[in-house]
Parts: sequence; C-alpha cells; structure tokens
Amino acid sequence: MERVRRLAVGDGFDTGVAVGPLIDGYALDKIESHIADAVAKGGTVRCGGGRIGKEGTFFQPTVLTDVSREMTVAQEETFGPLAPIIRFEDADGIVHEANDTIYGLAAYFFASNLKRVWRVAEALEYGMVGINTGRMSSEAAPFGGVKQSGIGREGSRHGIEEYLEMKYLCMGGI
Repeated sequence: MERVRRLAVGDGFDTGVAVGPLIDGYALDKIESHIADAVAKGGTVRCGGGRIGKEGTFFQPTVLTDVSREMTVAQEETFGPLAPIIRFEDADGIVHEANDTIYGLAAYFFASNLKRVWRVAEALEYGMVGINTGRMSSEAAPFGGVKQSGIGREGSRHGIEEYLEMKYLCMGGI
C-alpha cells in the first residue's frame, strides 16, 4: 500500500506524475459510487478513496480489498485509479467469476506457478491480460477488449487492420 500512497497525482505533463486527472465529473462520480457500493457490501478501502481538492477531476489512487463479485466494481469498468483486489485459491472458480461480466477490456492477476499462469491467462475472456504487472499498455502492443468492451484493436500493427481491405488472389493455369 505504501507504494500506492507515494504515487504522484497531478498534471500528466509534469515530471514525476504517475496518475493524471479523470476525464470528467461523471468519472469522479462513478469511481466514488463503486467505492461506496463496495464498502456497503463489506469491502475495505486500504488506501486512497477520495477526491483531491475541490476543483478538477483528480482522485487518490485507491486499493480495495475484501472485494466480491456482487460488488459493482467487480461487474463494471471503473476507468479510474482504483484497484479492487480479489484473493482466490481455486483458479477455475475465479476465472468463472472474472468472466461472468458483460465487459472484457483488461484483467490482471498475480501468480508464480507457470502452469497456472498459462491456464488462467488463456481462460480469461479479456482483450488484454496483465500477469504479475499492472502496467501492460505500450504503443507496440494492441489495445482493446472483447464483449461489451469493444471490437478491434488500437496500437501496434493490429490497429491499422480495421482500415485495410484484405484481398485474396488465387491464380491457376498460368
């Protein structure tokens, strides 16, 4: 939690800033409602959990524990500096829970057993899966989701494919 507390929040163009503003007031309201719902249903705010200042759209990097699938934060995309932590023992059970949503942009999990890593990563119905990292975005990697989280990809060579028409030519007898 201490590393999360030390994340610098501010103008993304400033040196050393790790977390910029949310896109608008609706995003602030949404992250606050996700946190309130989680706390009302037994979740615990381990750090963060509030707006920064009265002006702007800055929000403290937040970690929630004791998160369950009944919470809104486990069913909707938050798009803010909020990390809901769900502990699990049974990989098959947690994959089922993780896939039990209409969304599928990104999933993250931590594990040390490589057999489990491959099994879980392949079974997750998400366009992007971060394994043992929370930082997986890059201009060289395709960005995009599945289900209600979009179709297609941005970035990398895969991002251009939506703008191209593929043609197959097959000649015989020449």
